[in-house]
Amino acid sequence: MKNLTKLALGVVGVGLVGYLGLVAYVYHHDSERNSRALTQTSASPQNNKVLAIMRDKGCDYCHTVSSDLPFYSSLPVAKQLMNYDMHLGYKSFNLTPLRQSLIDDTPALQSDLTKIEWVMEHQTMPPTRYTALHWDGKMSDEERGVVLDWIKAQRLKYYAADDMAEQHRNEPVQPIPQTVPYDARKAALGFRLYHDPRISDDNSISCASCHQLGAGGVDGRKTSTGVRGEIGPINAPTVFNSVFNVVQFWDGRAPDLKAQAGGPPLNPIEMASKSWDDITAKLNQDAILKRDFSAVYPEGLSGDTITDAIAEFEKTLITPNSPFDNYLRGDENALTAQQKQGWKLFKDNKCATCHTGVILGGRTFEPLGLKKEFTFGDVLPADIGRMNVTHDERDRLRQKVPTLRNIALTAPYFHRGDVATLDEAVKLMLRYQVGTELPQSEVDDIVAFLQSLNGVYKPAPLE
Repeated sequence: MKNLTKLALGVVGVGLVGYLGLVAYVYHHDSERNSRALTQTSASPQNNKVLAIMRDKGCDYCHTVSSDLPFYSSLPVAKQLMNYDMHLGYKSFNLTPLRQSLIDDTPALQSDLTKIEWVMEHQTMPPTRYTALHWDGKMSDEERGVVLDWIKAQRLKYYAADDMAEQHRNEPVQPIPQTVPYDARKAALGFRLYHDPRISDDNSISCASCHQLGAGGVDGRKTSTGVRGEIGPINAPTVFNSVFNVVQFWDGRAPDLKAQAGGPPLNPIEMASKSWDDITAKLNQDAILKRDFSAVYPEGLSGDTITDAIAEFEKTLITPNSPFDNYLRGDENALTAQQKQGWKLFKDNKCATCHTGVILGGRTFEPLGLKKEFTFGDVLPADIGRMNVTHDERDRLRQKVPTLRNIALTAPYFHRGDVATLDEAVKLMLRYQVGTELPQSEVDDIVAFLQSLNGVYKPAPLE
């Protein structure tokens, strides 16, 4: 028995010495790695503190394409574990744009701010598996405070709306503005063209066919129907509040509303017109439209002027004054107790790390299946998403985060339109994006909060 005890103690001792030796090696490697790193600083002292924390804690190991790894990264088991952590870390969050914004002293993406805020508040980063070897990777309360103070400063400086109540100015979302700048004469022409089926090949489909202003800005179908009954490959996103999207379409292939308006008319399974010349030839036969158009656009009807006018009209399609907007502006009674609880759960369960900003989405691209592989069946070209535009493997299966504004009016959900209810959509997002399940009562609370996002569309004055 004594011999067995000595043997066990010996094994433990050897293991402990080996572990401490590995920790010492990692400390030396990290120190050398940091000393070799190209140091770039910002004009902002606050930004420099955050940059130093991210460098010293080794955030770039998992959140950039890192190649300067310790020797054991090539050993069996360690290699698999590290590859998993780095793949998931980079898939979840790319640190490079944020670090550049710190150096340049420019606004960080709101979703980046909220992602970092969540892991600081819940103390999930750096993960235990990392700090078990990287003892210097542990973050102190003081360091977390530095990062959280910087996040608040970013929101107050760049994002908080002037009419937000003081107690809500550090929230990850903002109310929809009451108005946006637009040209009333161009928008009036755009209104007419938006509802004009002559833009389609067989004079049967207008913009309003798939983006109905009386139905949440959508058509209520899984995927839209084009000319001659052609079925589209992807769910029609709402046209309401699209002016606040960073880019347009699910894959972001259109940089602005004007470019987006130019897509469907020539798409063979949407409006299917052969060319802009064919479209303008039909519209020029309308003497009144031609006269009114030339008064605003002296160059006359063309693909460029038609899409410019439609885009100007679409700028006016905003839905301010939802109960949630009124709450952010200081009306504490605008939300029910259940909706307030749903808003808290929405943030606690990481929903706001992607659904941020004025329209709770529309600003970034995220992959379906962050925590658990999302089953598509056959992966179709539309499922590939952002990678169709960037050709970057990291963007495979990423879609633009959809707005949650008026979400209760825009079923069915997801880019395939194959999720029928908000209840199901919330549960799927929790399971595949967050990796959690909630009691039905808490799902109900989140759904109640989402219903508070229905705003009020008031047609803008047009000339």
